[in-house]
Amino acid sequence: MFPLRPGQPQAVVSFPLHSSLSIEEFNNVKWEDMSDCNNNCIREEPVLRPKPNRPALRRTRSLNAPSPVQQFGPCGRIMKNSAMVMQIQDPASQRLTWYKPPLTVLVIKKVSDASVLAPFVYLVDWLLQEKNMVVWVESAVLEDAQLNENVRFKAIRDKLVTFKDGRDDLTDRIDFIVCLGGDGTLLYASLLFQQSVPPVMAFHLGSLGFLTPFRFDNFEEQLTSVLEGHAALTLRSRLRCVMHRRGDRKHEAKTLEADPDGDARPAANSILVLNEVVIDRGPSPYLSNIDLFLDGKYITSVQGDGLIVSTPTGSTAYAAAAGASMIHPSVPAIMVTPICPHSLSFRPIVVPAGVELKISVSPESRNTSWVSFDGRNRQELFHGDSLRVTTSIYPVPCICAQDQISDWFASLADGLHWNVRKRQKCLDELSDLTASGSEDTLDEIENMKLYDV
Repeated sequence: MFPLRPGQPQAVVSFPLHSSLSIEEFNNVKWEDMSDCNNNCIREEPVLRPKPNRPALRRTRSLNAPSPVQQFGPCGRIMKNSAMVMQIQDPASQRLTWYKPPLTVLVIKKVSDASVLAPFVYLVDWLLQEKNMVVWVESAVLEDAQLNENVRFKAIRDKLVTFKDGRDDLTDRIDFIVCLGGDGTLLYASLLFQQSVPPVMAFHLGSLGFLTPFRFDNFEEQLTSVLEGHAALTLRSRLRCVMHRRGDRKHEAKTLEADPDGDARPAANSILVLNEVVIDRGPSPYLSNIDLFLDGKYITSVQGDGLIVSTPTGSTAYAAAAGASMIHPSVPAIMVTPICPHSLSFRPIVVPAGVELKISVSPESRNTSWVSFDGRNRQELFHGDSLRVTTSIYPVPCICAQDQISDWFASLADGLHWNVRKRQKCLDELSDLTASGSEDTLDEIENMKLYDV
């Protein structure tokens, strides 16, 4: 918010419907002192005086768009109702804080990768000895033959707490998560926690590492800083996907009526995904024929190889390969991308994060469809079944190495080589080459320069 002068109260500027101010008087109101970072008017009352000859105060940095004005012209305005009042924290101000010291940490490492073993042992030993934390690992980690040959690991093996995926519930048991590997380790952490997710710190020890911003070289310093609460957060939204079978329609209606925000109590047939849910034609040679509904209204039928419904985080994954735009993870949105559509005009679309998508096999479809969630739990979608997708209230809080903007663009550059190209020569360079009087081509002259060096 803009700084106010001492003793200046805050109030919302309001003019009567037919204001007595003339146009000249209206334009002379000192508006630059009357706006906060969201362009909301803040002032006790308008003061009629000429504008001073000084620059207006700039808006503070914010990742949220400014709140739009609610009055349009002399007579029109947005109708006020209780549903329009909501509080949204600026993503740029989202920082990690611990209201009590973290004691338990889950360490997830990339499987079947010998290069991760040494960093894993060093990290676990440091967390046990230096930070006195309770370290959890998956039980399958202890079955690694190469890891059990490590002398340093043998000394700490019995101090580790283990769990088995699909059997043990980690809800409210883990304070902090550390991932060692690639993006798959972060997706696995999302799968383990189908409700609230502890803060995740991901180290890049894999192949692509688009979601893993930290380097392992100085992990002690970086982890100490995070454990002290000095870190920015990126809240990566997830999609709540619920499968409804044909015989469950009565139960589905009762569930939606009794608990429209059922994310707080996940059903047995629901799953949260971090990247995307994919509906495809499976092994069938026929095109998929999928009906798409938005908030109960029919939108279109998808004829092609399938459909991708992704989060902003997933927009740089499968959706990007299918021609979708890349969306910053702080943007509240859901992306709908067709896979090889039969219509050339069917382009990817972005819809608000608060809508509910319903996907079902069209009655005219020659075949069924198949659904996969972040590349896992693949199952068949039959005629009469439906898949409902909406944004979950449980994001994945990912710790930033720098900040939300820097980390994302660094990932685009390092992981996807975004907008990498050869530099275009400036006109001065071209004029120097043409003025040399040589009959050689520009490429030959450039090669001669390289040889001279």
